[in-house]
Amino acid sequence: MVDFNVANYLRINLQDMIMTLISTILIVLFAKHFFWDKILAFVKKRQDLIQDNIDSSEDLKKAALAQKEKYDVQMQHAGQDAHVIIETARVNATQQKKEILDQANSEAARIKAKAQEDIDRDRLKAQDEMKEAISDVAIEAAKKLVDKEMDESTQRKFVDDFLAKAGDQQ
Repeated sequence: MVDFNVANYLRINLQDMIMTLISTILIVLFAKHFFWDKILAFVKKRQDLIQDNIDSSEDLKKAALAQKEKYDVQMQHAGQDAHVIIETARVNATQQKKEILDQANSEAARIKAKAQEDIDRDRLKAQDEMKEAISDVAIEAAKKLVDKEMDESTQRKFVDDFLAKAGDQQ
């Protein structure tokens, strides 16, 4: 068996160094000849992918900022729009109130005029009925006084003339 010596193990030998250097150079040349284009293509593809991701994220950021500005403008106008809507509703409510009041006033005037017509008609009817009743009483009284010398139509004519003159004096 070989004796293990730390001094032999850590020794630096020129021949070993040259052999290691030559083998490393051969491995690098072999890798460069067969794999270098593929490695560069892979690195280039990876760089392009990363750049595309960066560009798309910048585009998304720009679009998001534009959308945010649009919403900020809409939010500023939202208060103004709400004020316009409230004012429009207030004007419409005032107009409807006026229309309702006008309609109610015209309806009240119509009802009042109809009631006045009914009152006038009832008053005239009552006056006619009163004249009729008074004339009937007067005719009966006149019949008893005159003892039936005049006919009824003549008596009615006298009573109507009397009532007409009495009504004119009132």
